[in-house]
This record gives sequence, C-alpha cells and structure tokens, in this order.
Amino acid sequence: MLSLTYSYRIYPSLDQEAKLLDWLEQCRRVYNYALAERKDWIKSRKSPVNACGIRQEYIIPADTPYPDYYKQQNALTQAKEAIPELKAVHSQVLQDALKRLDKSFKFRQERGFGFPRFKKFGQYRSFVFPQFKSNPVSEFEIKLPKIGAMRINLHRPTPEGFEVKQVRVVFKSSGWYAQLILQATVSVPDVMPQGEPIGIDLGLEKFLAVSTGELVERPRFFVDLQSQLRWLQRKLRNKKKGSANYRKIQAKIRKLHEHIHNVRREFHFLTAHRLCAIAGMIFAEDLNLKMTSRGMLAKHCLDAAWGSFLEILKWVAWKCGVYFAKVDPNGTSQTCPQCEAHTGRKELSERVHHCDQCGYTTDRDVAAAQVVMQRGLVAVGQTVILPVEEGCLGTPMKQEKPTARKGSPRSTH
Repeated sequence: MLSLTYSYRIYPSLDQEAKLLDWLEQCRRVYNYALAERKDWIKSRKSPVNACGIRQEYIIPADTPYPDYYKQQNALTQAKEAIPELKAVHSQVLQDALKRLDKSFKFRQERGFGFPRFKKFGQYRSFVFPQFKSNPVSEFEIKLPKIGAMRINLHRPTPEGFEVKQVRVVFKSSGWYAQLILQATVSVPDVMPQGEPIGIDLGLEKFLAVSTGELVERPRFFVDLQSQLRWLQRKLRNKKKGSANYRKIQAKIRKLHEHIHNVRREFHFLTAHRLCAIAGMIFAEDLNLKMTSRGMLAKHCLDAAWGSFLEILKWVAWKCGVYFAKVDPNGTSQTCPQCEAHTGRKELSERVHHCDQCGYTTDRDVAAAQVVMQRGLVAVGQTVILPVEEGCLGTPMKQEKPTARKGSPRSTH
C-alpha cells in the first residue's frame, strides 16, 4: 500500500468559511473536554489513599474506568443531545479530534515526555474527513460532506491509479488548503545501493558540506527576519487584547512565520534535488537533534532545521531512486579520511583539517563528509573510496537558493 499527500488551495464562500471556522471551534472544544477528562482521571490516581492535597483534590470513584478513545467516542452521542452545536459537525470529524488526542497520549507514552496541552482559541487549525465513498475532487471543485462544493486549484494532477481516501482541511494565514491523502495498492521495491556515493555533513558555518568538496551556504531565514518579527510583537503588546487591531497584528505575525517556513522548506527541497541529481547513494550523520536544539546555538540550529531537511532528503531520494542511509556521527570530525588516523578534538574556530601523519589537508566539514561516506560504504559492503592527496578547502555549490528578504512576507504556495 503506497500513500501520498497532495496539498491544494481551496476557495470557500463566505458561508462555507463561517461553517469551517465553526467546525474548527467545535473540534477544539471536544479536544479540550476529552483532554480535561483524561487529566482529571490521572490526577485522581496520583495521591495516596490515606492523603490528599493541601488545597483541594479532584476525587473520581475507584471503579471508574479510564476514559480511552472508545469510551469518549461513545459519549459523543449523549453530548450531541446536550449540545446542539455539535450536531452541525460531521460525526467522523469529531471522532477524528478524539483520535488525534489518543495518538498524542500514545506518542507521549512511547517517548516518555510531551504531555498534550489544551488548545487555545485559534490554535486548532485542521480537521479530517476520514473516508469517502467516491472521489470528491472534480476538475475545478471539491465536494465535502455537510460543507458542499467549493473551488479548488488543482495546480498538478493526481497520479493515475490512486484513490482519495482522506481529506484534511487546513486553515493557514494565507488561506484554506485541502490535503488529499491518496492511496494505491502497489508495491515499490526498496532502493538498492548503487551508483556514485557521496557523504554530507551538516553544520552552522556552512549548511552542508559534500564529500566531493562542495559547500552550501546557510541562509538565515529566521535570524534575518527576527527584527521585523520583534517589531510586530512589540506592536502587539501595545494593543488591547481581543480588539480588531490586535487581531490584525496577530495575522501579520502568523503570515510572517508562514513565510519563513515556506522559504526554508523550498530551500530544503531544492538542495535535496541537487544532491540526488549528482549521486546514486547519499549518506548522512544520524544526529541527536534533541541535543542540538539546546544551548546558546539552539536558535541557529532550529533555524537550519536539520531534521526537516533529512526527512525531505530521504523522501526525495526515494522518489528519485537514490539510496539514502544514516551512519554513526561519533568522531567524524576527529578522523582523517585519508589514513583513518585520530587527529584529536578540534575547536569550533578551527575550520581546516590537517593530518600530521599523512599530511592530508582540506576543509573540516568536507573531511567529515568524506568520513561519513566511507562509513556508509562499509555499512553497505562496498569498496571504500579514499580522497585525493591534494585536498581542497571546499568550493561553493552553484545553486539558486531562496532568501528571506525583509519587507512584506510572501507565500510560496
């Protein structure tokens, strides 16, 4: 079973937009109520039976079962009788809100942290139609249950042989979007390691260093627009909360954040396609992204979004038939790719790799990328390629990368 997600811009009418906004609000209320019900049940089991809190204690009978997804789903029927606003929302849309909460609890249980939080007004921005009897998309419009037909911009056709299984409606600062989840009963074989291998090393001085000696500059998407964001947030602070001007500044802030996200994502896709065009195998470091998001360089690491880039590179490599794998990142900058000697720990200001044993000299990040490539070749059982003795200090990769310009933000959709 192969699944794809295509995103398209939709244009609801004024009545449809009001209904979509009301659905988002009702889903938010159902989500928050179900979350409060689970939190109360958990809190009532924390205190010992012979003690209670100093101020107050929320007590639930001991024989009350845990409010899991199925019990809360069955309670929706009674809730619709007491709250008439819930009847206007598609039943499966409300059930998906409960399913989203249940996934959050299961994900928290797996990783051990990240308790789900309540959604404030305006923070719940999407809902899902989980199934359709027939294709809801025609050439110029999409038909959603209880919403009706609305215009859709099919800027690219859906692939042949795929059926629309689900539709997610997303509300962004730039407008409304419909994400079509397409499925097809086809089996795609795994990409086998073959072709020209390259290794990549991610960093802050340069966004990317390739084992061939090419370097990719790191655009400062968030940092370049941080002054404009700070100015908007200072204006928001001086407005009365909930007023019309307050909401206008909020919309500008959301639009700026979306602009930064779009430009960064476009840069990641362009870089991934360029790497896949020059290689048959790509090896990258298996970074501990949780640790890189802490410390004094956390803002710059999050701005580079290495984790998002690696996920995009993995997807683009699969689509282009390029083998992609991750290797152990320990000691890549302390190993000579020419003679495998341990060169010792380098300071961040030391940007050149020089081996005292073999005399190999090259850019520090390029040397690390070459070590990554060699480790990847060993993992797949192929012959290790040694770099040339006359190492270069790195050459910039020619590319047309988007930059975050100051001024009015634009959408890249």
